[in-house]
Amino acid sequence: MDNNFPAPSATGEPLSRVDGRLKVTGQARYAAECQVPGCVHGVLVTSSIARGRIKRLDTAMAEKVPGVLAVVSHLNAPKAPGYQSPQTNKNPRVEGQEFRVFYDDQVHFNNQPVALAVAETLEQAQYAASLVRVEYEVAQHQTNLAQHLAANVTPKQEASYSRGQPDAYKTAPVRVEQEYRTPMQVHNPMEMHAAIALWEGERLTVYNKTQGPKLAQGDLMRMWQLPAESVRVHSHFVGGAFGGSSRIWPPEMAAIIAAKKLGRPVKVMGRRDHEFNMVGYRPQSIQKMGLGATSDGTLVGITHQAYGNTSQHEQFAERIVHPTKSAYAVPNLNTSYRLVPLDLSTPCWTRGPGETSGSFALECAMDELAVALQLDPLALRLKNYAERDPENDKPWSSKHLRECYEHGATRFGWSKRTAAPGSMRTPDGYLLGWGMATGIYKAERSPATARARLLPDGTLLVQSATADTGPGTATIMTQIAADASGVPAANIRFELGDSALPEAPLQAGSHTATSVGSAVHEVCAALKKQLLELAARIPGSPLDKATPAELTTEKGFIVSARRHGRRLSYGEVLKRHQLPALEVTQKAEKSPEMEKYSGKSFCANFVEVQVHPLTRAVRVSRVVSVVDAGTVLNANTARSQVLGSVVWGIGLALMEDARLDHRYGRIVNHDLAEYHVPVNADIPAIEVEFINQPDLLLDPIGAKGLGEIGLVGFPAAVANAVYHATGKRVRELPITPDKLI
Repeated sequence: MDNNFPAPSATGEPLSRVDGRLKVTGQARYAAECQVPGCVHGVLVTSSIARGRIKRLDTAMAEKVPGVLAVVSHLNAPKAPGYQSPQTNKNPRVEGQEFRVFYDDQVHFNNQPVALAVAETLEQAQYAASLVRVEYEVAQHQTNLAQHLAANVTPKQEASYSRGQPDAYKTAPVRVEQEYRTPMQVHNPMEMHAAIALWEGERLTVYNKTQGPKLAQGDLMRMWQLPAESVRVHSHFVGGAFGGSSRIWPPEMAAIIAAKKLGRPVKVMGRRDHEFNMVGYRPQSIQKMGLGATSDGTLVGITHQAYGNTSQHEQFAERIVHPTKSAYAVPNLNTSYRLVPLDLSTPCWTRGPGETSGSFALECAMDELAVALQLDPLALRLKNYAERDPENDKPWSSKHLRECYEHGATRFGWSKRTAAPGSMRTPDGYLLGWGMATGIYKAERSPATARARLLPDGTLLVQSATADTGPGTATIMTQIAADASGVPAANIRFELGDSALPEAPLQAGSHTATSVGSAVHEVCAALKKQLLELAARIPGSPLDKATPAELTTEKGFIVSARRHGRRLSYGEVLKRHQLPALEVTQKAEKSPEMEKYSGKSFCANFVEVQVHPLTRAVRVSRVVSVVDAGTVLNANTARSQVLGSVVWGIGLALMEDARLDHRYGRIVNHDLAEYHVPVNADIPAIEVEFINQPDLLLDPIGAKGLGEIGLVGFPAAVANAVYHATGKRVRELPITPDKLI
């Protein structure tokens, strides 16, 4: 047995990542590293204007470079059949017409691909791309959200919501009315977007970076008007995504178009600056909050009005007002959400999509209301604790937020906090601030299918076309399979990342564990049931004459309770029946019982900051995060998810800001030197605790979504701590020293 696996392995144990050895030894192959014979290289040429048309595209010098095979553009590119009609050129997950790569001479956003230089080597392609000359006919563009709020549209996916009396907060004796802003924030994963495309006649194979192989396959079927058997997507390893690989982006489509034209495999990997305004980002937001309460802190009403940017050609809507609808027991509440089309590329889901931005406004406003009431911020939240979901009046499938508050406050030492801003200092004179915030995020599941195949040597292969963007999907599925099948984890292999495998949803929205995990649980339980029935039908075996009900499983053996613990290995059962394998495929549907309940994950974040008294530089010095996400499936990977949320939350609160130069509609800090993200020196001690109470209404394994919840509300907790330290309320992220002076 590989000593990487504890024995026995069960759900919740800190099993090391089953693919960890492959990753740390470099054997894991990411999209751009896959070996495809005859593969050539493509390098993108991108626009330098935000709106207009290509007047002239000169590729003559580029085409003379040795090794160059073609410069692909709208002038010579094969047209994707799906681009031809509005029906087939419509992403079903986003309203509007998606951007068509190399389709015509129109420029829709700065950094848009306008050509692809393809050559035998990467260096030849890079040099050729630098020689392509483009002349534009420039049109006036709009990229400033604040200046164009009046040009808003109502997204079709997100209707306004109201309960009770609209704007009732205005009737309360204590009121807060403020505006909060969040900037454009970029995913910037370690692995940049990449694809290798191969055409074999009318069969398309793509090795790319995707969070959903089946979803990517479906998009390519639509774009190229091909049946499922003619499109295969491989994405075995993903170097970070969290929404950024939720669709087919221009670099992938450019590779596919070029491969179609040349009849050879083509690889395209974006540069770091291509990650900005080409492959999705968290949209900007401007939010207006109105909160009102009675003098004892009882909420009377909340009004939340939000604006976000989208592209001119698509409506991307996110769940920005959803935390406000359900977080607190308030009788009167109204929300609205409007999109402002700008000459930018389409935004996309970004960890905690919408909820992260929306909770910044809500949780800062709750802190401001607590100050106005002269009430402890935690006491205000407990005062308005929602025992049912206020949005739909359904009971929660499970809710342990009160325990999150209690455990977090105790571990953090919240009772020692003095209320007055600037009243706490460190021994060396830094201003000390303590802040907290609530997180709430949907907990749901989607249909998913898994296949389990048991071999005579006792090994179990489990397959599903899900992805692993980093949370440890293969590891927790191995543990779920071990518990449900009785096969030791060391003898289980979980396969994912291939569209040829059984159906699985996109890895997004914190529902992979609940959706695919349910399918894995059910298929392995069904396989074990069949195995017990087979074992009970073996004449002359140690289990002879036992009924399936009298048999149990233990570490890959079937054990008879009736015959003094006599046993037979799984493999021996198959051999006795002369079976080459035992295979079961099972689809797990959404729980119909959940229609009666509201599913959410919850967290409470407590944050300490230290602020330099002169420079006003802010450092997060301590974090306690307590999470209610149902059953913890793996202690290590679960903690890692929350650590990642906290690190990203520090970046959002204090550093991250994709700055647009509106003269050109271009992001100017389009690299990791100028777009600041946290490094090791920015990360403090982080305490993570899980309530670890199962939600068996949601799924048979008791899990709730974990990937997003640790980030929701966290930037607000930092902002609230900064206010407590300095007395200065910063309502626009990021919180930089200039805003505190």
